Amino acid sequence: MNTEHVPQGVEELRETGSAAHPRALRTGPTPTAPAITVLDGLDRINAAIDRAMDDVTEEFLAIQPGGTRPPETLAEAFPRDQAVLSRGCRMRTLYQHTTRHSLPVLAYFEQLDGDAEARTLDEVTDRLFVFDRTVAFIPASKDRTVALELRHPALVEYFATTFWRLWRLATPMWPQAAPQVSEGGITPRQRAIAGLLVEGLTDAEIADRLGMNIRTARVHIAKLAATLGSESRAQLGFLIGQSGILDREQ
Repeated sequence: MNTEHVPQGVEELRETGSAAHPRALRTGPTPTAPAITVLDGLDRINAAIDRAMDDVTEEFLAIQPGGTRPPETLAEAFPRDQAVLSRGCRMRTLYQHTTRHSLPVLAYFEQLDGDAEARTLDEVTDRLFVFDRTVAFIPASKDRTVALELRHPALVEYFATTFWRLWRLATPMWPQAAPQVSEGGITPRQRAIAGLLVEGLTDAEIADRLGMNIRTARVHIAKLAATLGSESRAQLGFLIGQSGILDREQ
């Protein structure tokens, strides 16, 4: 999905992003709104998300994979996200850990006035927006030019539940960031990379899974190898298994 004028919380079921505790909100397709609508084309996707943003009254949930967000996109998003917060809605966003170090995203949240929180995980699902447990949006094509608008109560509840379960596992980023503690010289991100290395993923695949560029992934792999005393890729996999770092609590 792709949008040029949708806010940070929703600036990209294209490519750009909003918990405390879930609560029951109104559900169900209306007589004029089908349970599942295929939105083909950016204009239709944008218009549908715009309507959902205008109608939300209580809760907006978003999962946004990837790393940083362009400052110009965040600036364009600000009025719409702030309008949602000003109506008394709460916004909860799940990012990947790479976003924790994005100064534009952190500055964006500093400007918002209202009940907005963000957390991060090593890996998240594909993009997901849920509004008031009434409607959800998910991508339906790899280039994000096709999306699904979901209003079936069971589907919307399923995606909302998925969000909240991931939220409870995630690390707070905003308004108060929790530190990511290094254990034995191995950072949480390096531990995540170690797990993917053991799975046999390439550097490019690891970078894609963790929302970072390949150069950053290779830097982390090199640091992990140095910490474990590895001199080759094959030896690194053996040393990861021998070290027991994947057996520790995350």
